[in-house]
Amino acid sequence: MEYINIFIKSAFIDNMIFTFFFGMCSYLAVSKTVKTAVGLGSAVIFVLVVTIPINYLLETLVLQEGALAWLGDDYANMDLSFLSFIMFIAVIASIVQLVEMLVEKFSPALYGALGIFLPLIAVNCAILGAALFMQQKQFANIGQATVYGLGSGFGWFLAIVLIAAIREKIKYSHIPAPLRGVGMAFILTGLMGLAFLGFLGFEL
Repeated sequence: MEYINIFIKSAFIDNMIFTFFFGMCSYLAVSKTVKTAVGLGSAVIFVLVVTIPINYLLETLVLQEGALAWLGDDYANMDLSFLSFIMFIAVIASIVQLVEMLVEKFSPALYGALGIFLPLIAVNCAILGAALFMQQKQFANIGQATVYGLGSGFGWFLAIVLIAAIREKIKYSHIPAPLRGVGMAFILTGLMGLAFLGFLGFEL
């Protein structure tokens, strides 16, 4: 039940797009078609599921105050938390590079469609934001951190696929010229964010 609660809260209540507006640049740019949205959303899920547990282990075994006590009494009071940002970013950049190579090898068409936004996952604030929230939430074990990463990734995936589906649907609708493209995407994002507020009472 605890894991389900973490997943639901991270995916729907604390949704990276609709609650914190993290990762908006790629969310708006790649959500023109469902195919590219699914591809990028899946890549974000993978990156979060891999990087959050790794960053959790880094935080608990190396970076936080007293984490190095397992090396001996001389290291018991050492605090390397000031390195959190750079270490988290290094892990994220490494995994994104792996994802980029895999997508290029196994799906060249998707790789071409995603363009620059695939490697830009490394600087997607939703990815780093999830790592920093993980640090703030102080999960009890790596399982909870992994479920949080999965839920955060699924929430971002859901957001980009939903907006892509709507944008495809209204592509040929009669929309006033000033609102076409990004303007309508912002309006839709706001409305969807209001809809996701309904999940606030859904926490188990």
